[in-house]
Parts: sequence; structure tokens; C-alpha cells
Amino acid sequence: MIEGDMSSKEWAVGESFTLADCAAAPALFYANIVQPFGSAYPNVAAYFERLIQRPSYARALKEAEPYMKYMPR
Repeated sequence: MIEGDMSSKEWAVGESFTLADCAAAPALFYANIVQPFGSAYPNVAAYFERLIQRPSYARALKEAEPYMKYMPR
């Protein structure tokens, strides 16, 4: 389960941002829309917050804004 593992790591596999984090980002983005992490999964919520604060990911989300209206909910 990710929740237990994320309590001791900054990123998916440790202290360095890796391709694993890049792969996790889209799934977590959609999962958080369908069922927000909130207080039920605080470690995953904190990890996702770190992801969306990374400049490259924040830029990708900003560039995707015009297309978000087409995303199924």
C-alpha cells in the first residue's frame, strides 16, 4: 500500500525524483479528482502536493488547462 510507504519518503523511491514519480503523477491526478485524498490519506496527499508544486509538473498542468473541460468526471 502506498500510504504506509510514503510516510518515510519524499518521492516514490526515496529522496530523489525519478521516472517513478513521473509515472505516478497522472494516475494520482485523476484519482484525486474522482476521490480526493483529503485527510483519509495524508501521506499520499502530501506526496501529490509535492508533485504538483514541481515547476515542470505545474507548467504541464497550466498548459493543459484549456483541455480540462474535455476530461471525463
